[in-house]
Amino acid sequence: MKVVVEADGGSRGNPGPAGYGAVVRDASNGELLAERSEGIGVATNNVAEYGGLIAGLQAAASLAADEVEVRMDSKLVVEQMSGRWKIKHPALQPLAAQARELVGKFSRVTFEWIPRERNKEADRLANEAMDAQAAHTSTPAKWTGAQGTPTRILLLRHGQTPLSVERRYSGRGEAPLTPLGEKQALGAATRLASMSIVDSSTPIISSPLGRAKQTAQAVADATGGTVTVHNGLTETDFGTWEGLTFAEAAERDPELHGRWIQDSSVQAPSGESFDEVHRRVRKVRDSLVEQHGGETVIVVSHVTPIKSLLRLGLDAGPSLLFRLHLDLASLSIVEFYPDGNASVRLVNDISHYQGLS
Repeated sequence: MKVVVEADGGSRGNPGPAGYGAVVRDASNGELLAERSEGIGVATNNVAEYGGLIAGLQAAASLAADEVEVRMDSKLVVEQMSGRWKIKHPALQPLAAQARELVGKFSRVTFEWIPRERNKEADRLANEAMDAQAAHTSTPAKWTGAQGTPTRILLLRHGQTPLSVERRYSGRGEAPLTPLGEKQALGAATRLASMSIVDSSTPIISSPLGRAKQTAQAVADATGGTVTVHNGLTETDFGTWEGLTFAEAAERDPELHGRWIQDSSVQAPSGESFDEVHRRVRKVRDSLVEQHGGETVIVVSHVTPIKSLLRLGLDAGPSLLFRLHLDLASLSIVEFYPDGNASVRLVNDISHYQGLS
């Protein structure tokens, strides 16, 4: 008998409360033969996806099936089980081994990636399992008093460009990554791909500027994810100071430049103020929390938008913009809770590319 296994898994927080679902159907007529679902505590999306696969294969084996066609919307699991992708994360290796042992019980097993909309039944079961699990547990309050599962934002600054080498104002103008910048982006991408909270379903949201999109694409290539552009994440408009060094701008407009570096409400000539940037970035934060509540999101952007998101996480004033340093291709992490609390977990980490030249 040939069967079709449709499997899915999810995590509300990644890692967070997780569960999986699987359905088994007769391949000849689509008849539903079995359903499996379970909440598995706190885990990542990838762990939950493997849980769904294993449960589906076990159900197929109990039905004495000899051929199995596995369909999943997890590109990572499909590619790893097909042997095209390596399994680097230690938490997934034993799960993949268990799945392969089950695969060996059948005469033939194939793996097919399908879009999420074609995996609705398994997705429904996974969500019902997470809902049932949540009904029997409560989220403990953090020492800060924060309640619920936060939206975790991984903030990545773009890699080096020719303008950053010369320390010139680089706002809305386009400047590609240098060869070193490409290495920095690859190092950051490899770092993110190795994190247990990141997988192929993790949203990657980039500034529309080329240097950020180049960096974001390196992340997508490493994680198997997809890049989405958000115009609100673009860098400050430095107006007529674009392309100038600090000294050149100060010499051209000494009085204005002096006020600008001390007062966030002052606009660059024909440009925008840091307060204006902060207001648009706040809207970006609100939309991310609304669309990806309780999830992990990767944001690839520039100095001022990243500082603004950290400022929101710290509930700090505008002086933070002038006192916080952010290196190229640095990683920072901020979490926003559904009750309004926030927590900054990491700032300006460059350990993933130190030593590059």
